[in-house]
Amino acid sequence: MTRDLASPLRPRRRLRPARRVAMLSIHTSPLDQPGTGDAGGLNVYVVELSRRLAQLGVEVDIFTRATRVDLPHVVELAPGVLVRHVVAGPLEGLAKEDLPAQLCALAAGVLRVEAAHEPGRYDVVHSHYWLSGQVGWLAAERWRVPLVHTMHTMARVKNLTVGPDDRPEPLTREIGEVQVVEAADRLIANTDEEADELVQLYDADPARVDVVAPGVDLDTFRPHPRAAARRQVGLRPDALVLLFVGRVQPLKAPDVLVRATAELLAREPGLREHLQVVVCGGPSGAGLERPESLVSLARELGVDDVVRFQPPVPREELPLWYSAADLTVIPSRSESFGLVAIESQACGTPVVAASVGGLRTAVADGESGVLVPGHDPVAWAGAIGDLLASPARRAALGAGAARYAAGFGWARTAEMVADVYEHALEDARVPSAAAGG
Repeated sequence: MTRDLASPLRPRRRLRPARRVAMLSIHTSPLDQPGTGDAGGLNVYVVELSRRLAQLGVEVDIFTRATRVDLPHVVELAPGVLVRHVVAGPLEGLAKEDLPAQLCALAAGVLRVEAAHEPGRYDVVHSHYWLSGQVGWLAAERWRVPLVHTMHTMARVKNLTVGPDDRPEPLTREIGEVQVVEAADRLIANTDEEADELVQLYDADPARVDVVAPGVDLDTFRPHPRAAARRQVGLRPDALVLLFVGRVQPLKAPDVLVRATAELLAREPGLREHLQVVVCGGPSGAGLERPESLVSLARELGVDDVVRFQPPVPREELPLWYSAADLTVIPSRSESFGLVAIESQACGTPVVAASVGGLRTAVADGESGVLVPGHDPVAWAGAIGDLLASPARRAALGAGAARYAAGFGWARTAEMVADVYEHALEDARVPSAAAGG
């Protein structure tokens, strides 16, 4: 399956643009802090896409599960974007793995909002992750509008790359994903590789799969002077800084960075006085079972003096951390895209990333960063050590990183997604209620 990611979809005719979209992010709220719990790249995707769609004139209602008693029923995220909290199950203490039992309640909450308005409030349902897809499937059929779905991650892909401390995704998720793929009118994949996985692993119809790469906020994520950035985040001006940003869980493999750090120091003991490794994020998923395991690993390997554990920071502060780093390290075992890679590169900091999934699209190997096959800490130490020893190569990659990331603005992503909505409306299997069907 070959697609040109640089060429947006061209709608056959602009007769039925979407006016209002029901965006479903059931298991994680766009208001949550990315980098901890279940909040990550999906949250950023939903927020940024919704904002840019609203700027194009498409109103967006984001439905998510209420997790606190003090949450308002409706929150304005941005002009034209509302976050609607649906009550389903206990407000606190309910894990993502428990949500399948609440899908009926979640669907009822979503349907109740539309029922309070005149028929035809929504033109399209756009669901994110399989749990939202299950709810979206019912809502789209009830409202007689198209269902557009973005997987973000897939059980069958993750189960091919399960790490030693992780657990496989359950069969119930696999079955649920197959159902959503079959029900969706259009599927949005982040990369060509993800599109192929949908076809090969889930038997998706290639004609209903569109590739739209995520974006980056190029106004927020931009280079800052390194010395000033280091002063603001508390890093030494003369340090060699390696940065990990993301949820601390086996899937993201931060242990590979810690083990590679130990290997680097074993090879070059003199590096210890200069090296600073920052792990920025909080425990999530399987990482919640042993939240101190990475700290313990650093201590066991004798690198706890150079590894700094930083809690998740607000997104407006992240560009300072990227700009302060010499390299951003992304050793994930699976990634549907890798927004951290694009954010880092937009700040002019090259990336050392695993050669997996969407990272092969998010990083231009040898131009904006380096891709490392496998997860052997020895190989990672070699790749990182070579770059640390070559300031000139790091500078060249940093310049290439900024150029490469400039092609991933969210405005372009939103325009392409709006085109997908138009295709879905034109090709809808049933008449749209909004069109009087």
